[in-house]
Amino acid sequence: MANRFILNETSYHGAGAINAIADEAKGRGFKKALVCSDPDLIKFGVTKKVTDVLDGAGLAYTLYSEIKPNPTIENVQSGVAAFKAAGADYLIAIGGGSSMDTAKAIGIIIANPEFADVVSLEGVADTKNKAVPILAVPTTAGTAAEVTINYVITDAAKNRKMVCVDPHDIPVVAFVDPDMMSSMPKGLTAATGMDALTHAIEGYITKGAWELSDMFHLKAIEIISRSLRGAVANTKEGRTDMALGQYVAGMGFSNVGLGIVHSMAHPLGALYDTPHGVANAIILPTVMEYNAPATGEKYREIARAMGVKGVDEMSQEEYRKAAIDAVKQLSKDVGIPADLKDIVKPEDIPFLAQSAYDDACRPGNPRDTSVEEISELYKSLL
Repeated sequence: MANRFILNETSYHGAGAINAIADEAKGRGFKKALVCSDPDLIKFGVTKKVTDVLDGAGLAYTLYSEIKPNPTIENVQSGVAAFKAAGADYLIAIGGGSSMDTAKAIGIIIANPEFADVVSLEGVADTKNKAVPILAVPTTAGTAAEVTINYVITDAAKNRKMVCVDPHDIPVVAFVDPDMMSSMPKGLTAATGMDALTHAIEGYITKGAWELSDMFHLKAIEIISRSLRGAVANTKEGRTDMALGQYVAGMGFSNVGLGIVHSMAHPLGALYDTPHGVANAIILPTVMEYNAPATGEKYREIARAMGVKGVDEMSQEEYRKAAIDAVKQLSKDVGIPADLKDIVKPEDIPFLAQSAYDDACRPGNPRDTSVEEISELYKSLL
């Protein structure tokens, strides 16, 4: 069986990367953009950093901001209508996962109108055409949506998140500019950073992992572990390294999948609107303990990448505990809650467990699981 790897056509990294947007848009012959960005980024002038580049280059665009933190079917459908009304021929997504996920769904539906109900995109949809071209500008260091083939849309009527996996949706160009992330508050920096660490760790131990993806994930764990505390403190070096680390994690997990940390986090976002990174960070150490028997020697390398000393002299039990303890310590240092007791209602656990089991990320988990075992994992976090 051949292993497939999909990445952006082009990506720009470093301070000032957004200035390359004008050359890319002109060089590709694009005429008018639908710029997808959320209301807060517009309010605080973050989106304007990009639209100033467009204005300076004389590039036409229409701004679309009907995007929720957990974007809904309705957000996507109104975005499709806005794209058509604007006469646009490409998309620029500015934001975190919400803006980029919305843009991906819009781009797919414009090119594949038979999926206009959005619901039919869940899982691995049989789309025929590449999405309308997307230029992606992340403003958080976490989701790596700018380099992945995944997106998540909330079905508000059913209180569930739909995980969509489609190689046709990947942005053609990513502009990973740490200056676009400098205004993130500490809490969001911590949450998105722990999301990136979860991507790297789950991607490294998932059933689909192989040597090429392992290379990306181990480097991402190393970069994130050394830089997240600095990013939360808003140091230039921390911001720059986290921008790279989260992207490198995305290069890997997009191609090999995730596991039940994400499966368990998704319904929390759908039911309680819990920030995705916070949910992942709380759940990660507990699921790492659960998955340990199915991970061989990989926790030794996770511990090593996180800066733990003396791992080669440790027993398997010791280095597994060391890896988990390092994750717990980082999460604590950046202010993530230790449990779900202020989030989850016990009576909702049966619904959450079933939703997590049905989630598209669950099959990639290194340890086979069940609804009952997932239920017990939720209970242990209360």
